[in-house]
Amino acid sequence: MSAQTIQTDKQILRTQYKALRAALSEEEKARLDKRIADRFLALPQYCVCETLLCYVSAEIEVDTRSILTAALESGKTVAVPRCVPDTREMEFYCISDLRALHIGAYGILEPNPTQCRRLTSFSDSLCVVPALAYDEAGYRLGFGKGYYDRFLSRFSGQSVGLAYESCFCEHLPHGAFDRRVETIVTESQVISIV
Repeated sequence: MSAQTIQTDKQILRTQYKALRAALSEEEKARLDKRIADRFLALPQYCVCETLLCYVSAEIEVDTRSILTAALESGKTVAVPRCVPDTREMEFYCISDLRALHIGAYGILEPNPTQCRRLTSFSDSLCVVPALAYDEAGYRLGFGKGYYDRFLSRFSGQSVGLAYESCFCEHLPHGAFDRRVETIVTESQVISIV
């Protein structure tokens, strides 16, 4: 399958999964988000990690605010991503509470680099990776910018994807630069990728 075909297929799937998520009522989304967060917070990988690398969710994504709050309250180091302007790279900055965030690239909440410490060592870190969908092999359908694939190509720790069960499928198109996660958490199961 050519790179162009993969990109075209991914764009069609992005539209479908965005529509599927947009169709969730506020109440249903909140219920599913809580079940996913509860399962994630019970993961052994989460319990033993010293540092949590976690995205700050946008409206369409599985909500991570309760996860970020729980990690901060438990004394873990919590770092959230910031897209570096004019590049396709991202950096992680440590936060002490969610008020350290401001609107950044793509209209998402990011750490303020003048007020937060940049994380440079990722030992004992667990990375929570955003996506519109995941498949049984751990591949993800992201938002198309490639930030996380670039980061994961250099990250040696474990990664976890959060997804609604309706956004977990048998197979997604993927290319040579796409990176997999080791674990996927939905509202009804935890999937370990072998």
